[in-house]
Amino acid sequence: MSDKAKEKQNVINVLNQARKMELHAIHQYMNQHYNLDDMDYGELAGNIKLISIDEMRHAEQFAERVKELGGEPSSDLSAAVVKGQEVRGIFPYDSDLEDNTIARYNEFRKQCLENGDSLTAKLFDAIIAEEQEHYNYFDNVATHISTLGDTYLSKIAGSKAASVPSRGFVSAREAGTQD
Repeated sequence: MSDKAKEKQNVINVLNQARKMELHAIHQYMNQHYNLDDMDYGELAGNIKLISIDEMRHAEQFAERVKELGGEPSSDLSAAVVKGQEVRGIFPYDSDLEDNTIARYNEFRKQCLENGDSLTAKLFDAIIAEEQEHYNYFDNVATHISTLGDTYLSKIAGSKAASVPSRGFVSAREAGTQD
């Protein structure tokens, strides 16, 4: 295998590692979304659903880049989904997950540059910025729960989720538009 082919394969490998992390986040956050909704924390559930949709977009962006480089996108998850979390445990868990993701994606970005792929490094830059927003949200909610406890949770309980766009292919076709 030529040096150029090895460099390309190295980039495909980090893209697939990142895709696995995104697929795990999607499944983890959707599980939390359903549970929070069942616990009557609609606002929190809706925001986690929106973050999961961001993660879906990231997973697709990584897959598209893998295909552009001639690879096969992974469909595996990087870790098992933690189920049955209590509301007090969800947000510190997710904050740690996002913090780890940011650190790993910075490593992946560096590896892309070391392998001569500045385009993929730019993709990581854009996604890291969004992951930072996710981290900030999860960390803020975790801090509110830690600081205010039941007072904060009582205020959120019974809240309705903001209008959460979940439009997919079928509804886009029915509306006569496709994203």
